[in-house]
Amino acid sequence: MARKTVRQPAVESELVYAFAKTSRLADLEEFISAPNIAEIADVGERCFSEKMYEAAKLLFTSVSNWGRLASTLVYLHDHQAAVDCARKANSTKVWKEVNTACIENGEFRLAQICALHLIVHAEELSNLVAVYEDRGFFDELIQLLEAGLGLERAHMGMFTDLAILYSKYRPDKLMEHLRLFHQRINIPKVIRSCEAAHLWSELVFLYTKYDEFDNAALTIMSHSPDAWEHPNFKDVVVKVTNLEIYYKALRFYLEEHPLLINDLLVVLTPRIDHTRVVQMFQKTNNLPLVKPYLIAVQQANNQAVNNAYNDLLIEEEDYKSLRDSIDHFDHFDALSLAQRLEKHELLEFRRIAAHLYKRNKRWRQSITLSKKDKLYKDAIDTVAESRDSELAEELLQFFVVEADRKDCFAACLYTAYDLLRPDQVLELAWRHRLQDFAMPYFVQFLREYSTKVDALEKANNERTLKEQEKEKQGTPIIGAGGGAAGLGNPLMLTYGGAMGTPQAAVAPVAMMGTPQAGVAPIPFMMNGAGF
Repeated sequence: MARKTVRQPAVESELVYAFAKTSRLADLEEFISAPNIAEIADVGERCFSEKMYEAAKLLFTSVSNWGRLASTLVYLHDHQAAVDCARKANSTKVWKEVNTACIENGEFRLAQICALHLIVHAEELSNLVAVYEDRGFFDELIQLLEAGLGLERAHMGMFTDLAILYSKYRPDKLMEHLRLFHQRINIPKVIRSCEAAHLWSELVFLYTKYDEFDNAALTIMSHSPDAWEHPNFKDVVVKVTNLEIYYKALRFYLEEHPLLINDLLVVLTPRIDHTRVVQMFQKTNNLPLVKPYLIAVQQANNQAVNNAYNDLLIEEEDYKSLRDSIDHFDHFDALSLAQRLEKHELLEFRRIAAHLYKRNKRWRQSITLSKKDKLYKDAIDTVAESRDSELAEELLQFFVVEADRKDCFAACLYTAYDLLRPDQVLELAWRHRLQDFAMPYFVQFLREYSTKVDALEKANNERTLKEQEKEKQGTPIIGAGGGAAGLGNPLMLTYGGAMGTPQAAVAPVAMMGTPQAGVAPIPFMMNGAGF
């Protein structure tokens, strides 16, 4: 009745509220559809707060308050309509409210529609993930984030949280996700998650992509049943910065993968200390295992490597390789090795000992060892190289007196020809009736000396001729010329023309008088050369 006499907003608002309170929704709808000055929005809020959702729905619809309408529809369990209204409202708060309601009521398809509008906001993502996880809807959450990766506004947080969810609930999918999107995730966060989940292969992959090669290598060695792959480990270990990891890797392979250790050493060769590696394998008595490595690095001529390789060859009784090794790589303790080999039971190794003594100019020791093993050719060669006449004569006498080797006697004469004295050779040959074996030596000796005498005689004759020519060229002609003595002319003493008569030229001789007894006369040279 009051509305008919007074048109005031308060009156009409109270009338609308009365319709709602008495559930006269038809009258309410008719009233608000007609022109009125009621405060519909305020009345709708009153109805919503008093849980009169049907009336509130009508009121919010009439004023197009989509946000409050979506909230109202949630309470009316009209989730599809609530999602539609939330889309019109396009408010984060409304999306969150509708999403939570849909999750609570198991409407995951509608919840995902709402959530796709939330996950593009990085600040909302963690709360949304917590809502799903707290309720145990892991699969739905994973499906939501998988769907969100294709959005234009997808950000790093989405890729990171999906990786974390995979590590917790779907570990079989994590590696593929990391390979595809490792550049778009927050690697440190995912690393912590993988550590907690004990996903070692994935953890190693993340360390390598984060350039943490030291941690990657240590993780592989600590959890090798799950994380170790030989090609991958080789790629990782060569990039580490801590050199100690190289030697940990070698010990790891020695214990778990010994047959692959040489392949690992190939990639580590430029970076490791060969001496330390050799010592490591010597302590564990595993040098034969790394023989290919020793051969490969012997070019560096490292003493520890050479000694280890030589020891290995002695143990294997491979004298050919040992001889080749000591000839090409000389940085080792030669005398110590020679002393060790001279007591070896095999002849070829004792021969190498004699060779080492010879290389170190221990001629007598080398010859003694060769004579003991009847390696007479080696002894003869050693004598020839020593250039020692005494050793040559001793060896020659040994062949005649002790060994009774006439052939070696002749061979020694040939090889050490220039070191032997002919009288010694002649005496030995005469005393032991070896003239036939010594004859080639004497023939050569006589030939050589006759050649030398001929050469000396020729040289002497040439020198005599040259002296005679010089004397002829230097003797002046007496009486020739008539110039005064002086620069460019013969001395007055030998220049007859200046004295007037021949007698004047020999006058000084007469003045000297007769030589005394026992005193030889002083020769006088007519060419003025002096006394």
